[in-house]
Amino acid sequence: MIFNNRVAVVTGSTQGIGLAIAKRLAKEGVKVVVTARNIEKVNEVVAEIKNDGGEAVGFKCDVTNREEVKSLGEKVVEKYGSIDILVNNAGITRDASFKKMTDEQWDEVLTGDLKSVFIVTQELSKYMELNKYGRIINLSSVVGLSGNFGQANYTAAKAGILGFTKTLSVELGKKGITVNAVAPGFIETAMTQEIPEKIRTEIIASIPVGRTGTPEDIAAAVTFLASEEAGFISGVTLSVNGSMYRA
Repeated sequence: MIFNNRVAVVTGSTQGIGLAIAKRLAKEGVKVVVTARNIEKVNEVVAEIKNDGGEAVGFKCDVTNREEVKSLGEKVVEKYGSIDILVNNAGITRDASFKKMTDEQWDEVLTGDLKSVFIVTQELSKYMELNKYGRIINLSSVVGLSGNFGQANYTAAKAGILGFTKTLSVELGKKGITVNAVAPGFIETAMTQEIPEKIRTEIIASIPVGRTGTPEDIAAAVTFLASEEAGFISGVTLSVNGSMYRA
């Protein structure tokens, strides 16, 4: 894929899908900014990318804290001169049935998974506007399209990301910035490994392609949308789910 000396910020990039995205972008020659709340893990990922021949730098950042996000943007631009690609990947889950869900569980997920995307995008897209170029990719989920028992908070946040993506594609398009979403299906991560085996088996049986997805499957989709070739794609939700959910 074509990347002309681009700089990418990937939030929540020390594990799972975020880690795979950071590694794939670095493999394509992108300068990758690794971010998470755990600086030790951030440094480990940066070292791993560099050992593989890529270029990366890491910063501790809580994506729900506007001051930390603002500081992140300033540090990245001081280091590299621009921010060209933003991947909003960071997120959390706090599952409970609707009847048992607490205000705290609702607020924590809506803040961590939706408000954080608003904060990060608002603070970092201004650097894209200056250069009249940008690629923003927001990670949603198949459950944001289909719903899921015990995840009213998570599905609401992930569905909100889809509306947010469409609106930003309209508002930022004239400024040379594309905005898209990727909705992963059932992906093999630490989070899905915690699902009971019986339920895992039932889920896999419902996937027409006959297998679970991998973080690398999602990374490939995100990398394409972040590339030069995807310049006429904006406001789209790309479902990467093995036809698990067909809207």
